[in-house]
Amino acid sequence: MLDKVGIAKRIAKEIKDGYYVNLGIGIPTLVANYIPQGMNVVLQSENGLLGMGPFPFEGEEDPDLINAGKQTITTVPGSVFFDSAMSFGMIRARKVDLTILGAMEVADNGDIANWKIPGKMVKGMGGAMDLVASAKNIIVAMQHVNKAGESKLLTKCTLPLTGVKCVKKIVTELAVLDVTPQGFKLLERAPGISVEQIKNATEGKLIIDGDIPEMTIE
Repeated sequence: MLDKVGIAKRIAKEIKDGYYVNLGIGIPTLVANYIPQGMNVVLQSENGLLGMGPFPFEGEEDPDLINAGKQTITTVPGSVFFDSAMSFGMIRARKVDLTILGAMEVADNGDIANWKIPGKMVKGMGGAMDLVASAKNIIVAMQHVNKAGESKLLTKCTLPLTGVKCVKKIVTELAVLDVTPQGFKLLERAPGISVEQIKNATEGKLIIDGDIPEMTIE
């Protein structure tokens, strides 16, 4: 089973040279620390930064440099700052190749719910609705089940939707799955996790085709 760092490391393997990537808050922000050295990847933060680096070492934080989740970050040579309007202009113009974000629920048709739980205080959906409507590719980093052990990969989302039929891939503590027109297609299983465990943790339609390899992280 993967922890949050393991999920981030596995997602980092999906990033390709030359990509412009937006990282959502939570687990996705960790991905910045695991992009392979020498790979030319530009990280975009919707609060107005192109060229985001990894988290700073303790004692080297600059309070003026933050990501969309209000965490202190670093910049890379050539990075640029701009206002939110320009940032979302980039997003809506489909200049971002890959968006990585968290989710509360994903349905087996690619619907995503990640911004509101009714009855709980929220600050709003942030940039998520623009991102899921505009990105060329969307990968979700999430927990497979909730604290009660109930599946978060569903036939139909129960929470308010952020986007419709937009998620392409999901990485959880248990598995890597593609979202296809036929449902969740199991690609890899986490170390020590069986296919049967993944089946039991998935409410939505799960497609299992042949032997499912155990994922490699390092």
